[in-house]
Amino acid sequence: MDLSVILRTVGSLALISGALSIIISLSEMVLNNYGTVELDINNGDRKLSVKGGSSLLSTLAGEKVFIPSACGGKATCGLCKVGILDGAGPIALTEEPYLTQEDRASNLRLSCQVKVKTNMRLLIPEDLFNIREYLCELEEIEDLTYDIKRLYLKLPQDQTINFKAGQFMQFYSRPYGKIKEEVFRAYSISSKSSQHDHVELLIRLVPNGIVTTYVHTALSVGDTVRLSGPYGDFYLRGDAEELIMIAGGSGLAPIRSLVYEVIEKGLPHKMRFFFGANKLRDLFYLEEFARIEQEHPNFKFIPCLAFPEPEDNWQGETGFVTVALEKHVDSGENREAYLCGSPGMLDACIKILKDKGFPDSKIFFDKF
Repeated sequence: MDLSVILRTVGSLALISGALSIIISLSEMVLNNYGTVELDINNGDRKLSVKGGSSLLSTLAGEKVFIPSACGGKATCGLCKVGILDGAGPIALTEEPYLTQEDRASNLRLSCQVKVKTNMRLLIPEDLFNIREYLCELEEIEDLTYDIKRLYLKLPQDQTINFKAGQFMQFYSRPYGKIKEEVFRAYSISSKSSQHDHVELLIRLVPNGIVTTYVHTALSVGDTVRLSGPYGDFYLRGDAEELIMIAGGSGLAPIRSLVYEVIEKGLPHKMRFFFGANKLRDLFYLEEFARIEQEHPNFKFIPCLAFPEPEDNWQGETGFVTVALEKHVDSGENREAYLCGSPGMLDACIKILKDKGFPDSKIFFDKF
């Protein structure tokens, strides 16, 4: 075939492809143009006029109504449930795993998976309207390990924060590199609840993680960071003589805050903190917790290494944190357990706790 014919054919196909792309884009704009939509919240207590077409989660956030979401709207955490009395449409397959029969009977839906297409009637817990947005200055960023950074974020002078130890903030990354839009994820507060002018976050680098990569490669001291919060129901109940605390990696963050809350409030609880890691290089805050242990007889710190290296000269507990838990905790009598870490670690620890007599009502956890 003549080369000029081939080139003309390829060019024609490119034009057709481009035209189809434009037609599809225009069609999506038309089909997704739902105009102005009315949101009725809590039986008329609040009414919002919003542009349709986006998820309910992002639409509400645009109106400064912040619904908790640990996964950034990817339908992997199940935290962003709100009541939708009208206008939700059918339940999406992505919602199915997170909605119990009780949730469905209560008209709860995942707000990240519901698109705002028509007028809606919503039920949103009143305490969520106390969630605030903060434009913080990053005053310090510190390497705690090779893959965990500590962020010290100073709040604006005209703002303070009140939170319960164990709660989390939503952290919003700016566009960077190939990431063209703002993305948010949830991170537990590691600072003391008595400190109202700043928050500290511990953020581990997750391979291909959009926000963690932003923190570890693009964020610098002096940058402005947008946060919202506080969120979450992982906090101290304190209805027991002893608190068993278990964490792995950056899951130490909320446990650290809980430990300081018990100490600063002068609460009488005994505390045992099991901190699991693979190797010595994965442990951090060892000196801090050793100091707390020395100053407060009611506190016991038990770091555990699953795979210590010979050159580490490790003298502490070895094996997974479950081994130390089996060894040091004999029963659940008059005890509460607080856990934060990966799902696998938490599931294994919770099984041990239940086998030792801890009821579900005395086991509190935050999986990430």
